[in-house]
Amino acid sequence: MNFSTDVQASVVAVLPEILMTVLAVVVLGLDVLWPGERRRDLGYLAGFGLLAIAGMIWLPGLAPQKELSGQLVFGGMVRHDELAEIFRAMVIVAGGLSCLISMGVPRLRDRGDYYALVIVSVIGASLMSAAADLIMVFIALETASITLYLLAGYLRDDDRSAEAGLKYFLFGAFASAIMLYGLSLLYGFTGETNLYKLGRALAAGDLNDAPVLIAMMLIVVGFGFKISAVPFHFWTPDVYEGAPTPITSLLSTASKAASFGLLLRFLLAVFPPPDLLDAVESVTDYSEYWVQLVVVMSVVTMSLGNLLALVQTNIKRLLAYSSIAQAGYMLIGVAAIATDRSADGAAAVAFYMFMYVLTNTLAFGVVIIFSNATGSDQISDLGGLSRRNRWLGLAMTLALLSLAGIPPAAGFIGKFLVFRAAVDANLTWLALVGVINVIIGLYYYLVIVKVMYMNDSPDDQPITVSTPYGWALGISAAGVLLLGTLLVSPLINWATDAAQSLYVLL
Repeated sequence: MNFSTDVQASVVAVLPEILMTVLAVVVLGLDVLWPGERRRDLGYLAGFGLLAIAGMIWLPGLAPQKELSGQLVFGGMVRHDELAEIFRAMVIVAGGLSCLISMGVPRLRDRGDYYALVIVSVIGASLMSAAADLIMVFIALETASITLYLLAGYLRDDDRSAEAGLKYFLFGAFASAIMLYGLSLLYGFTGETNLYKLGRALAAGDLNDAPVLIAMMLIVVGFGFKISAVPFHFWTPDVYEGAPTPITSLLSTASKAASFGLLLRFLLAVFPPPDLLDAVESVTDYSEYWVQLVVVMSVVTMSLGNLLALVQTNIKRLLAYSSIAQAGYMLIGVAAIATDRSADGAAAVAFYMFMYVLTNTLAFGVVIIFSNATGSDQISDLGGLSRRNRWLGLAMTLALLSLAGIPPAAGFIGKFLVFRAAVDANLTWLALVGVINVIIGLYYYLVIVKVMYMNDSPDDQPITVSTPYGWALGISAAGVLLLGTLLVSPLINWATDAAQSLYVLL
């Protein structure tokens, strides 16, 4: 490949991040130049700008070409492949929708610095999905994390927001330090920072298993914090409840999607199964260790998340524990990627995560509108919501049915794919545990539906939906329905292509 072609490939690989950087600068500039009443349109610029950038990913010239798929650019820092493409699309869509639903929060809607921080956090999350080097992994993680710390505590005059930001920062910094120590150990063992070279060096190296496994566990701690897996979930309910609701939505979607995309790549690249490294003569198999670790985390995470969600009275805390349980379901697919070579596990995680981004954004959008109208986040106060605004009731019902895994919502397809991947990987018992947890989760989701439709309302005043919320809820609801019906095959095919690119090790 000549120099000009190499430069072109490098620019194409990070073009979404370049465009988002320009968008953030434009938002900050207009925040200074526009008069106060005009700044309310900054949310439209940031939201639809991000959605337009996400749409560009599907353009033929920007999608990874088959012959160039898996190419490393920028000195091996970034990998341009279908896996990066699909997770990048998720996080950018999540960021765009979060900007739109932020326009209904009085203390956020006209703040250009707020929207710029959201865009920067999305840039970090997007780079996480394509990171192929330890240095890029940590830089991308911290870019996303530091901005989210600021956003969680953005409402400084709100004690709950300030508390959420401080807790998230303290726990996040501690988890990042542990993860960084694990990454430094891997570099010390091998002298490599590229994930794929590092994996080959670990497999072929004459290393004791104990220190490598210690490094693996330290890194899993960092990932466990990012995806809210038990026992690293303790920050989630308090931060979800206290942070501004649009940021809670961003935390539960973009941050989690990027973390799962990076987790899939990291585990297969650094600790691959032996049959993926045919060129290595003496292979040490570390994959069996992380599979067992992920399986245990999956069972504990989905079980504890669902059980604790049963007793919640605050809708944001309930959705926080629901988010923990959903992470447990996705970990089933992660466990399947090392034992099932058909790529079904990784494809199931990609589909599930795309569905989850739209579903959770829909749910939190309704929560914001309801909270703005009533000043309450209590589930009992949702009584009569269907009569105060039938469309909000339908939107929340659709989101809850998707989270519960009931057709025709996309959540049913997501759970089916994850459980099928577990069965194909000879983890039938894990799929059975997942089904039991789905039944438990179904109870508290349907309780909310019952409250909205059957309980009396403390206030009969209609709840209106502003234009930005109409766009955000409409896009999310349409996505949840279409991904469960008409767009099932296209998205599964895209997720499968992304998963297959994951198994092409360099």
